[in-house]
Amino acid sequence: MIALLSSITAATGAAGPNSLGDIWHHIVSDFSNLGEPAAMAAFVQVLMIDLVLAGDNAIVVGALAAGLPADQRRKVILIGISAALVLRIIFALIVTWLMGIVGLIFAGGLLLLWVSWKFWRELREGGDGHSAGSEEIEGDEHSGLKSAKSFAGAAWAVAVADVSMSLDNVLGVAGAARAHPGILIVGLLLSVALMGLAANFIARIIDRHRWIGYIGLAVILYVAFKMIYDGWIGSHGTEGLVTLFT
Repeated sequence: MIALLSSITAATGAAGPNSLGDIWHHIVSDFSNLGEPAAMAAFVQVLMIDLVLAGDNAIVVGALAAGLPADQRRKVILIGISAALVLRIIFALIVTWLMGIVGLIFAGGLLLLWVSWKFWRELREGGDGHSAGSEEIEGDEHSGLKSAKSFAGAAWAVAVADVSMSLDNVLGVAGAARAHPGILIVGLLLSVALMGLAANFIARIIDRHRWIGYIGLAVILYVAFKMIYDGWIGSHGTEGLVTLFT
């Protein structure tokens, strides 16, 4: 946990040692100024990204496993949720390195646009009817995803989805709050906690109260375009994609 916090703090470019005292200072500083529009906007963006992507990740896992027998379906869902949790921790640990890769923020923004489009289809209940949904995850019948027919196929599809959505969750939080180290730290820790403890509950809430999903969708779209812009021109010490062409 200390290593995770230190790595997150380093991603903000803060000077000085990444001690727990420094980390706590960043958190207290940002949240004591939460009344400022920029800090509040960053916090709301981070919160909505974490909530929506944790719930959406659970929905995708449930939909991909829905075509399996009950015992295999439960195993795939458990593996999928656990893998998403572990991947979020891994990506948070290497967020410093990830943010330094030229073009990755830009690519992350494009990936968020794809996530937004897919999530919009789920909210509109415009799925193609490929998945009847699983009993374990509420709302996954609207995903429009085709259920896998074998345990190995479902496990592979879930693994690919987990990597994509976990990376986008970490990059989305970093893109929304990189100028606010304390909010960034709390946001990444929250993404891990929500995926591990409340993903299915969040999916259920979003399915029952669709307006929450639409608010989250708007926030994700805003962050996606911001990441594309920042990834192209560069920001916060990270070179933009445009540098490769100049």
